Amino acid sequence: MALLSEEYAENRNGFRSKSLFQRGVQRLLTEEKPRRNEEIMLNYKLLTPGPLTTTDTVKREMLFDHCTWDEDYKQITRKIRKELLALAHAPEETYTVVLMQGSGTFGVEVVLGSTLGDGEKLLVCANGAYGERMAEIARRMGKRVSVYREKYDRIPDAQRVARILEEDPEITHVGMIHSETTSGILNDIAAVGKVVKAAGKTFIVDAMSSFAGVDIDVPETGIDFLISSANKCVQGVPGFSYIICRRDALCACEGKSRSLSLDLYDQWVTMEKDGKWRFTSPTHSVLAFAKALEELKEEGGISARAKRYRENNRELIRRMKEMGFKTYVDEKYQGPIITTFFYPEGKKFSFDEMYRYIKERGYAIYPGKVTDADTFRIGNIGEIYLEDIERVCDIIRDFLKEYDREAEQNGKEN
Repeated sequence: MALLSEEYAENRNGFRSKSLFQRGVQRLLTEEKPRRNEEIMLNYKLLTPGPLTTTDTVKREMLFDHCTWDEDYKQITRKIRKELLALAHAPEETYTVVLMQGSGTFGVEVVLGSTLGDGEKLLVCANGAYGERMAEIARRMGKRVSVYREKYDRIPDAQRVARILEEDPEITHVGMIHSETTSGILNDIAAVGKVVKAAGKTFIVDAMSSFAGVDIDVPETGIDFLISSANKCVQGVPGFSYIICRRDALCACEGKSRSLSLDLYDQWVTMEKDGKWRFTSPTHSVLAFAKALEELKEEGGISARAKRYRENNRELIRRMKEMGFKTYVDEKYQGPIITTFFYPEGKKFSFDEMYRYIKERGYAIYPGKVTDADTFRIGNIGEIYLEDIERVCDIIRDFLKEYDREAEQNGKEN
């Protein structure tokens, strides 16, 4: 660290500018610790539902250390909250945003622990692992939970939800996943939200991998609490989740949480005072997220980003079908975030070998998560464009050709 210390010593007040800090880091990396080729990790792109590939400019924001007490940092927090409301089409008079340290799952636990009081009951509409996780979180906290399950390739039926609510008047809250990345299905939150509101219940939506990649009018959909994460479609980095809340529903949470750090209401009260987080905030992630919001706006907002994601997804499915891969989810339910593909029929196939082959050529995909079939998943969000989709499909095509040749050769030898 000598070079970096010398850079610091030249300025008794520390690094006075981001550029000076960056120069110090650059010298440390390039001069003091030259790295051999074998020590450099392959820089690959993530074809996943998040964390995802971000821009270099977003990554560079994390080179700056910020004091959480500074007014300019508090202002960044205020700006993020205001811009998220705008993305949700939510007026400040009736909605607010709370930023919460931790992953998206932390955000879900915060909402369930803060909204469900004694004697209240949650209905979870589950058609994948993340719906099941929502139910498990509530159970672990000792909450009353009922689960309406659908098959992983089917969406929850709004009329079925309406009947359940009519048959069980003790249900006070309904929770569901929007983009269920277990399969890639996009659930109809508008239809479910309509019956939930008609029944006078609180509507909780996990929009982790869809918000900012799919346009969601939060008030129009009847959502009381929407949860998402910094490292998803806004294209920031991991570090915090955010909850878009209806103000009166949030105020009703006062005193319900049995956790100090996971209290949504108390977090909001502190942020409302002057923009400061209650406990240590993930400063580098916050700075990266602020930059990611700027870049979302520069791209043309949610409509432009959603269009790019849809085009990526359609081309991915088209190319994969040409190679004989069938999709797990029917086209009418398929979301634009990630797609599940069946293993190819009638031939030997190793996902592990294909994964390594693709990664060595600059991309990472996902194994399958559904439980009733052999599948794998490919995402198309983040800093991913059509040329990436074409490239990874070419790589898969080449893998299949090589794999078939090797299988044929091994067959002849045997």
